[in-house]
Amino acid sequence: CSLLCAAILHPTATHASDKQSYGNVTVSEVTSIYDADTFRVDIRQWPAVVGSRIAVRVKGIDAPEMQGKCEREKELARKAKQTTVAMLRAGKKIELRNLQRDKYFRLLADVYVDGKSLAATLQQAGLAYPYSGGTKQSWCNATKPR
Repeated sequence: CSLLCAAILHPTATHASDKQSYGNVTVSEVTSIYDADTFRVDIRQWPAVVGSRIAVRVKGIDAPEMQGKCEREKELARKAKQTTVAMLRAGKKIELRNLQRDKYFRLLADVYVDGKSLAATLQQAGLAYPYSGGTKQSWCNATKPR
């Protein structure tokens, strides 16, 4: 944990723009789910100051926001969150791979539930689109996400 914990405790050295990965970790428990691409977890093998109720952002996607700009976005956000909740709650093993920090100090990770990518599942269902920074695509138009 020494390198990873040092990276977590010293965020100025770890920005998502650094593209540095801090390895992988298995989640002990999902403590809350805010929306399809943001949730909190406990990682018991880390000290509580960095591993208790730590926020996780799913890397590589953008999902609709619960406080969206239009009814379509809010409806899609509810469906996307339901998908994430079902997958995380049913999962026996939740892995955070290729850990980084995002600009809001959350863990940024590829999330795998029983070996299946959460990001890919959401994208295949039309409930997320690829995102790597910059301007986000609108969920309020009538077309399906890319």
